[in-house]
Amino acid sequence: MRIGFLGAGRIGSFHAAALAATDGVDELLIGDADSARATELAARIDAEADVPVTAAPSVDAVFDGGIDAVVIATATASHAELITRAARAGLPAYCEKPIALDLAGTVRALSEVESAGTMLQMGFQRRFDAGYRAAREALHEGRLGRVHTIRAITSDAAPPPPEFLPHSGGLIRDCLVHDFDAVRWLTGREVVEVFASGSAGGAAFFREAGDVDTAAALLTLDDGTLVTATATRYNGAGYDVRMELSGERDQLVVGLDGRTPFTSAEPGGPTGPDRPWAHFLERFEDAYRAELAAFVRAARGDAPNPCSGQQALYALLVAEACELSRLEHRPVRLEEITKQMSELGA
Repeated sequence: MRIGFLGAGRIGSFHAAALAATDGVDELLIGDADSARATELAARIDAEADVPVTAAPSVDAVFDGGIDAVVIATATASHAELITRAARAGLPAYCEKPIALDLAGTVRALSEVESAGTMLQMGFQRRFDAGYRAAREALHEGRLGRVHTIRAITSDAAPPPPEFLPHSGGLIRDCLVHDFDAVRWLTGREVVEVFASGSAGGAAFFREAGDVDTAAALLTLDDGTLVTATATRYNGAGYDVRMELSGERDQLVVGLDGRTPFTSAEPGGPTGPDRPWAHFLERFEDAYRAELAAFVRAARGDAPNPCSGQQALYALLVAEACELSRLEHRPVRLEEITKQMSELGA
């Protein structure tokens, strides 16, 4: 397969290098709005890859380059347009979340994919993490008994650059959406109601962007399971992503290992690790590689799509409900958000 790759930023650089080492990829064509950045990335990967890696002079040139599939790792604001372009070109596409920064843009892009009958895989890498997959298996086998409580944690070690915030969709849509997708994927249940709050006691640029640096949400699933999901941009101990699942028979924790950044307050308890997780690319490196390999198989027609655009939409609906709850300080039923979606024609 000849794969077109769009985006030469931090996550794009990681994904491009991973793809160049993925079975089934015969050639990689890299494009970016900044052609010099695309050229530099292509040269760096080509020096180490076993397959040809070249740079295109523009994004247009990637689509005109005879590619078999496209991977989108560009700035968030361009996702919907590029997804639409891939669909109209008949190309299977992988895209980092989100599809768009709002519900209307998401619905329009998905309508294009549906009309074209093409494949769109969204980047929710926790579905490919060994711990999350083991937890899903345990749940489906009933090893925990009736699960009554789930606690999800997503904590960044340090805030992103100020210029990232206006284009991120906010902490809930950018970070907690991963937890919302993971909860649905793990349990097979739907969220029916949310109550969310947030605070912005850190740098002023969060408040200036109308965002928060810390958020918490209480989700009620359709079987009565209660889920707490918290996120923060300020976790100086290190990058921390965990999920605790408590059932009548047993408890299970995802993300608890020798690099989990916490120290016990109990005498003789575990102390903080010497090398805590620094950021999401390090923590989920294996999951990202597995996710991209799954895309190549699905794009070839050798496997089903492991995470469709529709799945990303469901997670976004939960995020939209949480954001509305945070802003209006009230519980929000998911029916309220799905009604908005219906009014958009989806």
